[in-house]
Amino acid sequence: MSETESVLELRAVTKCFGEGDARIEVLKGLDVHVTRGEFVAIMGPSGSGKSTLLNIIGCLDHPTTGAYFLDGEDVGKLSDNRLSTIRNERIGFVFQSFNLVSQLTVLENVEVPFVYRRPHPSGVRERCRALLDSVGLGHRLKHLPSQLSGGERQRVAIARALANDPVLILADEPTGNLDTETGEDVLRLLEGLHAEGRTIVMITHDADVAARANRCIHIQDGRIGEAA
Repeated sequence: MSETESVLELRAVTKCFGEGDARIEVLKGLDVHVTRGEFVAIMGPSGSGKSTLLNIIGCLDHPTTGAYFLDGEDVGKLSDNRLSTIRNERIGFVFQSFNLVSQLTVLENVEVPFVYRRPHPSGVRERCRALLDSVGLGHRLKHLPSQLSGGERQRVAIARALANDPVLILADEPTGNLDTETGEDVLRLLEGLHAEGRTIVMITHDADVAARANRCIHIQDGRIGEAA
């Protein structure tokens, strides 16, 4: 696999917490590759290391040992400030709990990734309006999150994740707070983004949700199991 094909690559990544006799190794030498345009599910039971792996992939934490390359750049040992910039510019997050700002309108929530960009790219508001149109919420621009259904909030979150045209969409249990029908709508939206060429990594404990990806990586006790 060439470096240019790889959006995400973990090489022998470990993650440990604690010191001395209290030291716990949560991730145990993981090798993970995701190529451009893939839709990959990472699946495992509670306590398997999924959340720790999510934090490393999302540049929210550093590996203890090993290397993490995102879009060809070794990001595993970068400063927290640099990781913050990478999260803002290269990764689009979709969370189980939506993580919308309650006092901001739908449109303003989608604009949030640009708050720390100086100067703002041109046409930000127009781009955000177009993204909301694309997820079927062009008529809800001035509504607050409290005025939306759970499915609508998750679609706002997906529009926000796309705002900076990220190299990676990282979805953490994106249907976890939704009923079956609404969750199906969100999964179809993610499938549509994959069909457009987006690279998506989805963390889930649900085998039916994982089956919607075109590849599944199983994690168990901090190690990679058999991939489907």
